[in-house]
Amino acid sequence: MSEPEILVEVSDGIGRIRLNRPRAINAINTAMMRTITTALTEFAADGDVDRVELTGAGDRGLCAGADVRQLRTAALEGGDVAEFFIVEYALNQMIAAYPKPYRAIMTGVTMGGGLGLSVHGSQRVVDATSVLAMPETQIGFFPDVFVSQLLARMPGEIGTHLGLTGTSINAADAIRLGWADTCTGPLPAPDPVLASDWIAECYASDNAEEIVARLADHSDPNARAAAAELERRSPLAVAISLEVLRRARTFPTLTDQYEQELAVAVRMVTGPDFAEGVRAQLVNRDRNPRWAHSSLSDVSRAEVLSYFEPL
Repeated sequence: MSEPEILVEVSDGIGRIRLNRPRAINAINTAMMRTITTALTEFAADGDVDRVELTGAGDRGLCAGADVRQLRTAALEGGDVAEFFIVEYALNQMIAAYPKPYRAIMTGVTMGGGLGLSVHGSQRVVDATSVLAMPETQIGFFPDVFVSQLLARMPGEIGTHLGLTGTSINAADAIRLGWADTCTGPLPAPDPVLASDWIAECYASDNAEEIVARLADHSDPNARAAAAELERRSPLAVAISLEVLRRARTFPTLTDQYEQELAVAVRMVTGPDFAEGVRAQLVNRDRNPRWAHSSLSDVSRAEVLSYFEPL
């Protein structure tokens, strides 16, 4: 028999939750998140549990994100994709408001939904192996799990750069930018690119096409590389993600953002680019997605706004 995908135990006053899909870098599915929710509910009520600790099995990372192949299949077959996000976003909110210390060990790859399980906790621990990112625009999606609120609060438009390009950061930058609290072992050097003036200069716009043009015309080769990266991403996802990031500044709490988060997520998973993005990156792995729009200039403002309408 196969091992359970979530291992739960209590020892030494610690409620331990271990993601147990190491071959998939602990990608999470609906059943796993329901199990975590149940465990957290029980730990909160258990007087013998002083704190909670989240870890991931294997040596590759805490969690690579959601099981997007499962989501893609559900979308293509006309299944209920909303259920996944309802469970996930409720869990994110639960972690953010958890009544006991919640310690996430963010070793290795911690991305997408993996950040949703960790960055909202009260104790976020990274190390020299940590690689954190929200690479969703690469698969025709957006930086969800309420991480857009954290991105929107980063200084100098760094969060806009990270959210649109999906650029990964290390332990040092995770602590500096508010995605982590402490590092175990030696702290790596911060990425000098993230201290560049061109980030604030180029991303200070509410128009994605204008941002890419500024990047492409900049004298710094790193800025031009960012433009090239954005041009490879789903134009629709980039435009929607920028709108999400700008609106995230106006939401005081995760709960206030919930309805928008759910509406955008459901529409994007059932929209024109998500299934194709997952196919190109994770199914056929040809890295050659055929997006619905050839460029950002083809994405209308009306189309972007339609993704934000209440479900």
